[in-house]
Amino acid sequence: MSNKDLTSYDLMDEILRRLARKDVFPNLKAIVLCGHSAGGQYVTRYEMANQVHDKLGIPITYVVSNPSSYAYLDPERPAGANNELRAFGDARNCTTYDNWPYGLKSRSGYTAKLTDDLLKKQLSARAATYLLGELDVLPLAGFDSSCPAMAQGPTRLARGQAFVSYVNQKYKAQHKALVIPLCGHNARCMFTAELALPILFPKL
Repeated sequence: MSNKDLTSYDLMDEILRRLARKDVFPNLKAIVLCGHSAGGQYVTRYEMANQVHDKLGIPITYVVSNPSSYAYLDPERPAGANNELRAFGDARNCTTYDNWPYGLKSRSGYTAKLTDDLLKKQLSARAATYLLGELDVLPLAGFDSSCPAMAQGPTRLARGQAFVSYVNQKYKAQHKALVIPLCGHNARCMFTAELALPILFPKL
């Protein structure tokens, strides 16, 4: 039996609620929600949109690894070698560059219930670390080469660095970006790297 009103975000809400139940997991002290590639795209957008983060009584951190794109909070995009933010120069030809999931316009389902201001506030306030492969600079493994994605940068590495700089500088987030040496678009390399292990398995 299906329900068109239920989304994968609703399912994740329920998983987190179950994990946070003391009668089920009495010794659980923290939750790390992580994903690589398409999973990274899921985590970064769920981070900004979910409504359970502050209700579970257990701290949640988000680890976003090598996604192809991000949901920008306004129409500006990075440009040039210094990732200077400016109005997107090709907006006339790339008319969907600011639509969800690349921006906040034209949202549907779970995220449509939330205001732009709330999404901005939640993304800025929540703890996130972005793991970016030093060698993830080739258009391989499902790389998103659509015009809305290319508006965010030429490679996954460049897009991640630009997005973290953007949310930290413009929206006063305190997100962290870690470039993982000698890793391309490979989840095993990323998640077993020495730099990544303390983020994925924090000491409490």
